[in-house]
Amino acid sequence: MSSLFLRSLLLPLICVLALAPWSHGLSQRQQQPSSLVAASNTVRYHGGPLLSNSNGINVYLVWYGGFSLKDRSSITDFFASFVSPGPRQGRSVSTWWRTVSTYKDKTGKPVSNTVRLVKQVDDAYSSGKNLKRAQTANFILVGATSQVVFAHVGDPTVQCHGLCAWPYALPAYGPPGQALVAPNGIGTDGMIINIATLLAGAASNPFKTGYFQGDALAPLEAVAACPGIFGSGAYPGYPGALLVNKMSKASYNAYGANGRQFILPAIWDLISLNCKVIT
Repeated sequence: MSSLFLRSLLLPLICVLALAPWSHGLSQRQQQPSSLVAASNTVRYHGGPLLSNSNGINVYLVWYGGFSLKDRSSITDFFASFVSPGPRQGRSVSTWWRTVSTYKDKTGKPVSNTVRLVKQVDDAYSSGKNLKRAQTANFILVGATSQVVFAHVGDPTVQCHGLCAWPYALPAYGPPGQALVAPNGIGTDGMIINIATLLAGAASNPFKTGYFQGDALAPLEAVAACPGIFGSGAYPGYPGALLVNKMSKASYNAYGANGRQFILPAIWDLISLNCKVIT
């Protein structure tokens, strides 16, 4: 049972991402499941600060519990893809992030245009195997010297794989459909989808006063406002048109570092006022 935590400081910009299998609630950032429901309203700016350091967002990973080398390599390659776009830049992780970078604060300064993995820490269940929200906060905030943005991502193979790893796993209740083949494994790709969702939300709404739709206590942020949308033509139960690896039959929509293939969720586009998929 393993977990990943993300933390981000306002000055300097740092994200700490903690991966763990079992949890009861998240940190100050409420994770939204892939509910497969189309967005019905717009994402609005509420006047607060964004993660907009021109030097980029520095990410710290806390590997909470045990992870296989394969899982760790896939996730660290995802972060490397922000800097090393892969063989086809038109469908890369870095070009996907450009939509997030169109979000600007009240001074006109945009969200940082890159994300860097700067440090990794291993933790062998120092706070136990079943983390609650308060425990997660205490664990992450130890040693912090300024405002912190952090998030926790559980392992979808242990919890909620039908929602947290969709479209690579099917929910117990929901629209009919067929689970797709995951390029990096169901649990790993589920975590990467959720990491991408939380990164976009952390950058554009770090302190619940940035960009979101709905109630500030349960905000729908840049990606959460577009649940279940991964390709053009998406509708409930269908993620949209995706690329398919001819050998593995895995479905994906973005290329990354070291030959990786990923699936990245749609982002609310402030220009078109619609959910934008990577093309």
